[in-house]
Amino acid sequence: MSFTVINPARLKSTRLPNKPLADIGGKPMIVRVAERALQSGAERVAVALDDESVAGPCRQAGLNVIMTSPDHPTGTDRLSEAARKLGLADDDIVVNLQGDEPLMPVGVIRDVAALLESRPDCAMATAAHTIHDVESFLNPNVVKVVLDERGTAITFSRAPVPWPRDHFRETQASLPEGFAPLHHLGLYAYRAGFLKRFPTLPQAPLEKIESLEQLRALYYGEKIAVMVLDAALPAGVDTAEDLERVRAVYAAERV
Repeated sequence: MSFTVINPARLKSTRLPNKPLADIGGKPMIVRVAERALQSGAERVAVALDDESVAGPCRQAGLNVIMTSPDHPTGTDRLSEAARKLGLADDDIVVNLQGDEPLMPVGVIRDVAALLESRPDCAMATAAHTIHDVESFLNPNVVKVVLDERGTAITFSRAPVPWPRDHFRETQASLPEGFAPLHHLGLYAYRAGFLKRFPTLPQAPLEKIESLEQLRALYYGEKIAVMVLDAALPAGVDTAEDLERVRAVYAAERV
């Protein structure tokens, strides 16, 4: 299997300034993320950046740097520009590993690419895991996905779907026995042709309402394959507290 991993990162994070350059065990975070990607078996790995102050350390680490516009509204737009600049063929598989995911298991990176390769009917692949508690199920920040019998996404929503009507008539203190709603995880693989076309598609009405980009793909008739993991993925880095947690993991691994 052949696939490419692109690590998009932007310097101006509102919650954690200069996040790509944050030190983790003596290396910038974006370099740590790229190291994960390199361990996944990807044919090529590139970092998609918008600022030369990040590009310099990446080049010093021997990484393939793709400079992109600083004005992209989303990480997917940045990824799309990088895919075009890499000259990828439309059938090539691209995994989007965000530049703030230094703990992403390398096997999961490889598996999401393999899933898309095995599903020629799909333009994208992603991941999910089972929700076990009511609080997460009702939390709008926990994005839910509903699948068909082949493991293809029917829809994504911040709402609690599917709604267990009869059980919740009695109580909303627990989930029904045997009920297995799915928490969608933000790891994607794309066919490069669709990835390059994605930013040219107008936003879908439901995408605007839910603020979920993946709904654009479904709106325009594309299919998304979903692999269901046994457990949640390690959290990425959004805050200073997250950064300290990741630093502690890397420090423990060196012991």
